[in-house]
Amino acid sequence: MNSLFSLLAVTGSETKAMGTLDIVLFLVAVVGVIVFGIRQGNKETAGESDSGGAAGYFLAGRGLTWWLVGFSLIAANISTEQFVGMSGQAADWLGMAIASYEWMAAVTLVVTAFVFLPKLLRCGIYTIPEFLEYRYGVFSRSVMAVSTLIILVGVPTASVIYSGAKVVSVFFHDISVAGLDLGSITVGCWIIGGSAAVYVFVGGLKACAWTDLIWGAALIVGGGVVMWLAFGAMKDADPNELILTKVNNSSATVEDIKNAGAYERFVLLNDGKDGEAVAVAGENLEGGKLHMKRPITDPAIPWTALMLGLWIPNFFYWGLNQYIVQRTLGSKSLAEGQKGIIFAAALKLVIPFIVVIPGILCFNLYRGDLAGEATKKNSPMIEAIAKGEATVYPFAENFAKTNPEQAATVLVHNAKIAGVPVPATDNSPAALAAANNDIVSASSAAKGNKLVGYDYDAAFPILLRNLMKPGITWFVLAAIFGAVVSSLASMLNSAATIATMDIFQKFKKDATQDQLVNAGKGFTLLFVLIACIIAPFLGNPAFGGIFTIIQEFQGFISPGILAVFLFGFLAPRTPRYFGWLGIIVNIVLYGSIKWFVGPALCNNGMWFASEITFLDRMSICFLVIVLIGVILNFVNPLQTPAKLPVSETIALESSKVAKIGGVAVIAAMLVLYYIYW
Repeated sequence: MNSLFSLLAVTGSETKAMGTLDIVLFLVAVVGVIVFGIRQGNKETAGESDSGGAAGYFLAGRGLTWWLVGFSLIAANISTEQFVGMSGQAADWLGMAIASYEWMAAVTLVVTAFVFLPKLLRCGIYTIPEFLEYRYGVFSRSVMAVSTLIILVGVPTASVIYSGAKVVSVFFHDISVAGLDLGSITVGCWIIGGSAAVYVFVGGLKACAWTDLIWGAALIVGGGVVMWLAFGAMKDADPNELILTKVNNSSATVEDIKNAGAYERFVLLNDGKDGEAVAVAGENLEGGKLHMKRPITDPAIPWTALMLGLWIPNFFYWGLNQYIVQRTLGSKSLAEGQKGIIFAAALKLVIPFIVVIPGILCFNLYRGDLAGEATKKNSPMIEAIAKGEATVYPFAENFAKTNPEQAATVLVHNAKIAGVPVPATDNSPAALAAANNDIVSASSAAKGNKLVGYDYDAAFPILLRNLMKPGITWFVLAAIFGAVVSSLASMLNSAATIATMDIFQKFKKDATQDQLVNAGKGFTLLFVLIACIIAPFLGNPAFGGIFTIIQEFQGFISPGILAVFLFGFLAPRTPRYFGWLGIIVNIVLYGSIKWFVGPALCNNGMWFASEITFLDRMSICFLVIVLIGVILNFVNPLQTPAKLPVSETIALESSKVAKIGGVAVIAAMLVLYYIYW
């Protein structure tokens, strides 16, 4: 605690934003909420079907009410992976288009409440893979459990640790405590991972749910505060600087900016005409950042992805992802779970206004700071080039814009290593980037990390560093700190639940309740160790940003799992081996398209874009596996329809209030798409 107090004291000196009162309030808030959550987690509550043992630790005794379910879903979902990753994507070229993940999730949640949840609660399961055993067999359960654990620990868990450390490294730059450089990503990863491990080790899911209630509300309010401060900064910003950040097709002038208010400036700078051209790397943007529809050539969210591709990760995440669904499995009844899910769906409609819009504002206000963070990230590569290492380095067009002399130097270096003449260019950023990438693509030399002009993942941390003011700093930082620890704890608890109930219990069938809980705690420590080792490497520019990492790698399992469960829910004669077959085929097919088939098609001009985006890869995999399922239903159906067990301890009556709320959420989503399309 003394070291944390020292850290905050130094931070206050560095940022001139945290006074003594801020420090005290931050400590009281963080420690108070965590202690409260742990006490609630260890407290037996009347009316819970099983408040102790494995059900108590992993499913909060199956006693969560709708407001705990709703806030817990949001707090578990919205963490620094959104505030860092999604804000970063918005600051780059995607803008409001990245909000599709949030607004489409609202509809997905409505479907989850009335299609997925009744099926899952009816079986009385602990984990999502457990359902596959009842429907398809033990092997299918094991395949899903192992593949899910690999992705859960290696991708979202490690990503939350990394993105939390990203906040620390930017906000606490040049600060050392007890010899530890808090500006180091590695140090930040171990601090955050260790904190979360202690939290989930002691309290279990119920502790997570109760703290999520507070952190979820605080996170939404805190994000709103940051957006409000950012618009205040926009109002006072120099028009001559702001005009340099307008999108290509914007017709705004310095005079227009001078005469506009904060929101009008935001629109003038970012709402270009509806152009169709966008470069592969997201540069040379034609059109604006305030449009949901992106061209078919967009490398992240082409409009084709809105037809199917984007629905796949949404349905997998909200309906079949243990980390999220574990909260709904802990509902005291189907009606409570449905009301909680619809409440979360309504909150999802708000999230882009406190995550995406601040990211866009950061580029308008602090592009120099984003470039400064990129310089830090590029530093090891620049040093290697200066030493003449036999490695070629790609660079983004925005690197050539912000560092024209360095770009020319890198081009000369790469040509030398590749053994080709330095190409003649007009020295424009586009020409330099194109010439360099041609050399890198054709060279057989080792390829280094990509040099970038802006570190977009630093957008939200930079807003924090520049906008925090005395009296509110404690609240925003406490909300973000709580969100990081709470989300990470929830992921660790879910991973431990799968490892314990789907794997450990299979090997030790006579395990007692205490042995199951202790196994879960042991797995928690193991998984946080693995995730902390992986996390620092996720900052590699080759991954394309933290949000892309999460979505990209979940594609190895999400289409297959979604297809398998849909057949399990809706087609009782689907043969049992389809459970494991669909998941394995997806892994192989997705990897093949990503590394072999996709590049071959694009290089030969047989695809309509320069690459097959991960959302389109998901669509292809999903459709192929659905086709396999349909064929198997015709050629080798089960003679007797599969029957699922029915839990006698969970009330399964649906909620009429939730149905009305679901209709309202879908209507609101359609209105938002109409406004921003």
